[in-house]
Amino acid sequence: MRALALRLSSMTGYARATASVEGANIQTEIKSVNARGLDIRLRLGGGLDALEPRIRRLLGDRLTRGSINCTVTLQRDGGTAELVINQQALGAVLDAIDALSGKIEADRPRLDGILGIKGVLETRETGLTAEVEERIHAAIILQVETCIDDLIEARRQEGARLSEVVMAQINEIERLTLAALNHPARQRDVFARRISRQIAELSEADPHLSEERLHQEALILATKADIREELDRLQAHIDSARQLIAGGGAIGRKLDFLAQEFNREANTLCSKSHAVELTAIGLDLKSVIDQLREQVANIE
Repeated sequence: MRALALRLSSMTGYARATASVEGANIQTEIKSVNARGLDIRLRLGGGLDALEPRIRRLLGDRLTRGSINCTVTLQRDGGTAELVINQQALGAVLDAIDALSGKIEADRPRLDGILGIKGVLETRETGLTAEVEERIHAAIILQVETCIDDLIEARRQEGARLSEVVMAQINEIERLTLAALNHPARQRDVFARRISRQIAELSEADPHLSEERLHQEALILATKADIREELDRLQAHIDSARQLIAGGGAIGRKLDFLAQEFNREANTLCSKSHAVELTAIGLDLKSVIDQLREQVANIE
């Protein structure tokens, strides 16, 4: 079980890394939770916007699914900070104020209010050479790569736990499927007696039914009550799930599809069941399948 489990990854994980390089302290934090696809959200410290495409590409190349939140903070030690006005942002704000003037009744905004608008007043670091900044950026990329490695390892460890749970649930589905397959209510003589009883009830209700019509009704009743196809499909889905897990990789979507198929067959089994005991087995199947779907939703 363990050898198979290590091949799967969860979409849930966390990694954090810190480092100090010339002129700066860097911290990277990556959180990952389950999602239908890959959703990457970045929060980068001031002056690091140029690194966003590269960091986003690094994450996209290594991760297949999950909602990813990556935060990189940078504290520069070697420079001094100064407040500067972003002239472009200020111009846009002033143009908007002029455009609205006379259209709405309101006092013109005060200077402190304008400067408080995000993007108008910026903090910029000065004093670091281009060579130092380049080394800092290289260190950030290296730290992000290390953090991604740690996140992947955390997701694999969680995947190992998940796959053991999933395998146990698949084994339980197989146990219940075999219990339904071998249940006494499915024995030929028991099944035949039930059909004969139902046909006799039809004959009593309508004595004028022809033998051909009774034969047709018998076939319909037998078809409706036969759950062999559902049991065969359940076993086929069990085999497919085990093969997927043995192959490893990003199989979460395929396992989710199989879980839906499991549920469909269990529903049909319950609706076609002609014995209380078989219905109880079908309900137990649905319960285990619901638990399986909850776990599969976290697999990459």
